[in-house]
Amino acid sequence: MRVEIWSDIACPWCYVGKARFEKALGAFEHRDEVEVVHRSFELDPHRAKGDTEPVLGMLTKKYGMSEAQAQAGENNLGAQAAAEGLEYRTEGRDHGSTFDMHRLLHLAKEQGRQDELINALYRANFAEDRSVFDDDERLVELAAAAGLDADEARTVLADPARYADEVRADEREAAELGAGGVPFFVLDRKYGVSGAQPTEVFAQALEQAWSSRAPLTTIAAATDGDGEACGPDGCAVPQR
Repeated sequence: MRVEIWSDIACPWCYVGKARFEKALGAFEHRDEVEVVHRSFELDPHRAKGDTEPVLGMLTKKYGMSEAQAQAGENNLGAQAAAEGLEYRTEGRDHGSTFDMHRLLHLAKEQGRQDELINALYRANFAEDRSVFDDDERLVELAAAAGLDADEARTVLADPARYADEVRADEREAAELGAGGVPFFVLDRKYGVSGAQPTEVFAQALEQAWSSRAPLTTIAAATDGDGEACGPDGCAVPQR
């Protein structure tokens, strides 16, 4: 079974939602048969590279709230994150474009290191002091820590076209699926779960998606018997 997760590194609920989903997956009987794929979604797709600002300032402008309200929201997110065993800096974080991070995640996907990189990016953005938005070398360091080649990551970051189409394709697909926000979880292309739901909801969704998987139906030929095929013991030889 495949689970696809549309998310953004700048999204705190994606950070929390991933932890809740992974708790459900860890307790799922068929967890070793579940493939998890991370898909790209930018909360601020029109923000230019290098255009950064404090999170509180961004929240007050985007949502029309006071700075006190924005800080209260950050404090609440910090408590939600802590309940999932996650570190979360409620003050001093900044906000910027995540496009390059998504491009690197597509590089990581090709090399089977996607989960390692998204974990490193989340941790760096939400729990560490140094910004992930204003320095390519910071992203190179995180990519290397996730098991990618530093020079290859640096080359990708230097070429804005690398993996750009893949990022945009993910975002178009999210729109086609009706995902207006993230995190958005799609299980076997049959069930969607929107938002950082409680672990119990993810557990129910996994069970339901698994149990509804259609059994394989073999289409027989017009004549009786199986068609010619190859197997562990070799290939069938037609008898004349």
